[in-house]
Amino acid sequence: MIIKQLSVFLENRTGRLTELTGILEENDINISAFSIADTADYGILRMIVGRPLEAAEVLRKQGFAVKVTDVVAMIVPHRPGGIHKALQIISDNNVAIDYMYAFASGECKATVVIRADSLEKLIEVLTEHKMELLQEGDVTQV
Repeated sequence: MIIKQLSVFLENRTGRLTELTGILEENDINISAFSIADTADYGILRMIVGRPLEAAEVLRKQGFAVKVTDVVAMIVPHRPGGIHKALQIISDNNVAIDYMYAFASGECKATVVIRADSLEKLIEVLTEHKMELLQEGDVTQV
């Protein structure tokens, strides 16, 4: 239920993200989900990719600062209030969320990627409440 995520430090300059995606393409590594948080000078690209350890190594060899972190991905209904039930369960059980991002994965479902202070507790709480959690192969390809 733990999924490997890459966090990549990106200088805020034209073409840097394109360079990164080109390197992944050249190595036949697919990006399944990503989020970018930025400031005026740099950004942090968080992404779920196929073969994350290989992707991290390839990017490091090309001069990117890469960190591999563990996250959890869950499925919620893709409708108004769909995420509220899951967030209520998480907060009622005192699990602190560091960050999260989501993407629609069909007409009826959305996938939410979560980094929390305790992934073990997060998994336990969500499983106990019968929330659908994904395995790494469920969200990554190639």
